[in-house]
Amino acid sequence: MEISYKQRLPKISTFIFDVDGVLTNGMLTIMPSGELVRHMNVKDGYAMKTALNKGFKVCIISGGTNQAVKSRLQALGIQDVYLGAHNKIQQYSEIVEKYNLSPDEILYMGDDIPDVPVMQEVGMPACPNDAVPEVQKTAKYISNLKGGEGCVRDVIEQVLKVQGKWDDYFDATL
Repeated sequence: MEISYKQRLPKISTFIFDVDGVLTNGMLTIMPSGELVRHMNVKDGYAMKTALNKGFKVCIISGGTNQAVKSRLQALGIQDVYLGAHNKIQQYSEIVEKYNLSPDEILYMGDDIPDVPVMQEVGMPACPNDAVPEVQKTAKYISNLKGGEGCVRDVIEQVLKVQGKWDDYFDATL
């Protein structure tokens, strides 16, 4: 018998997120200089910082290579930021080994086909509601929010609430 996604949340100690299509809406603005600009939701940033402050691990695995994205994430306190990852299972394995994690402790949120191999390994695969069908088929939880519109906040808040770690005072310094 398949357990509900809510039954998986008490074990989560680690969040791993893709960037484009999860932390962003997947759209790129191309500046005249050729620079690619992405938009991130500040509520997602607040939730990631809160998770870190509560002792959770937050990691990023992205195929993108934008250093401004890395700077933003590191400013939130996220140390494990893997950019240019085209075989995401390799970086996932590094995270598992580095922190001695079991799959049941990990929530991974992705939105496109390169995310599927990692989603098949973790205890709690999740996605935004605008993820591609292959990802939605793999996910145990599909947020009611789109990528870049608070889906990361959604899953973090659910985990922290289930674990009784959401209602405390939070340091809102981002």
